[in-house]
Amino acid sequence: MRLGPHLHRIGNDIVAVYLIDTEEGVTVVDAGLSGHWSELVAELSGMGRSLADVRGLILTHGDTDHIGFAERLRRDHGVPVHVHRADAARARGEVKPQASFGKFKVGATARFLWYASRKGGLRTTYLTEVTDVEDGQVLGLPGAPRVIGMPGHSPGSIAVHVPVADAVFVGDALTTRNVLTGRQGPQPAPFTDDPALALASLARIEDLQATWILPGHGAPWNGGVREAVRQIKAVAEAR
Repeated sequence: MRLGPHLHRIGNDIVAVYLIDTEEGVTVVDAGLSGHWSELVAELSGMGRSLADVRGLILTHGDTDHIGFAERLRRDHGVPVHVHRADAARARGEVKPQASFGKFKVGATARFLWYASRKGGLRTTYLTEVTDVEDGQVLGLPGAPRVIGMPGHSPGSIAVHVPVADAVFVGDALTTRNVLTGRQGPQPAPFTDDPALALASLARIEDLQATWILPGHGAPWNGGVREAVRQIKAVAEAR
């Protein structure tokens, strides 16, 4: 799905992966589930691109529903996989998330689990090699993505700001669809290690000028970063 001149999405509102397309090549943000591989190849083809044009993959964090095809892309195609150093062990499968489920609705949770299983979510292939990134770093990849530390969902959660795409990719620092309840709109993400820290981290992106907020789960949001943060805080306070 083409969102803009330099911006594409594969997957759906349950699990999403993003592609940044520039003259220098393609940067992929998050790797979804292993079954998204065929969608990646098809989207690249539709863009007039191939796997040979992918210059790097950035993981917003190391959870299993974000690293799906990452090792395949690294191992078979030599694409470096970038992740914050605080989540490197998580992406390698050496550290497991500590978050609990929290509130859920049977129907919404069942849809998430069904989709994840259909897309290979029960067969995680962890990374064997990663490239560490740090807060504030501008990566030498297409789109010149800038890393913004967003700890809370996980210790090494990051947002990725790409001005040429007019977008900030937020992973699970926030969500616009709670996969466990089905609730739509900007809100705190489930499965978060430290909800209070995740909420505080939103200040890191609040003043960004970007049309698109692109979460790992949920519809793309173009109602303004500040408004999204306001709604998330309101939801958190109402709980």
